[in-house]
Amino acid sequence: MLKRLFSIMLAVVVISSMFTGCGSSSAKNNQTTKNDSAEKSSDINSSSNAVTEAVQNNTDNENILIAYFSVPENVDTDGIDANSGASIVVKNKDVLGNMQYMAMTIQEAIGGELFRIETKEKYPLEHETLVNQAKEEQNEEVRPELATHIENVEQYDIIFLGYPNWWGDMPQPLYTFLEEYDFSGKTIIPFNSHGGSGFSNTIEEIKKLQPNATVKDDGLSISRNDVADSEQEITDWAKGFQ
Repeated sequence: MLKRLFSIMLAVVVISSMFTGCGSSSAKNNQTTKNDSAEKSSDINSSSNAVTEAVQNNTDNENILIAYFSVPENVDTDGIDANSGASIVVKNKDVLGNMQYMAMTIQEAIGGELFRIETKEKYPLEHETLVNQAKEEQNEEVRPELATHIENVEQYDIIFLGYPNWWGDMPQPLYTFLEEYDFSGKTIIPFNSHGGSGFSNTIEEIKKLQPNATVKDDGLSISRNDVADSEQEITDWAKGFQ
């Protein structure tokens, strides 16, 4: 009888230890799962922080405005991989105006906000008609009405200002633009494309129109035939103002 009772007690102890072992193993597995989840959560948080940091870095230069005027002419782009030689750049089958391309390259290099200066009355895209109208507007000192306007000019400290050289001068919409805003205390950095005349006297004109702004003399002027191949030059130049 005693022997039988001892056997029963021994069996109870063995069974109890088996359940205890399973419980311990289960708890250990649960803890491991929790640790894995914590590590994954930590990884996700780290990744999220990295994304947030990247976004913050991308908006660090909200005080920079890249304003430009661009009229991409109608050009037959069949078979053209780079520059058309007139007023456009063809990159990956996208047709961009010279100044549009330069402005976008500046933004990619240093950030900032793009602003395209556009007129209510659209310019003709045929070359001869366009250049004739541009000359007539200069002779008459026309101030074309703008269709786009800067909402909060106070937030910008640096204005990159881009325009093509038309007949040795800025296009007339640039005069409208510079007479519309007061850039006192701000820095204006010109960039342009040209057919051989560089900036001509346009930087001096900008200084007259914005006498209380700091207008940089070391702007970037690129031949219209070379714009498509000037990505690195534009990038290096823009980064020099950071």
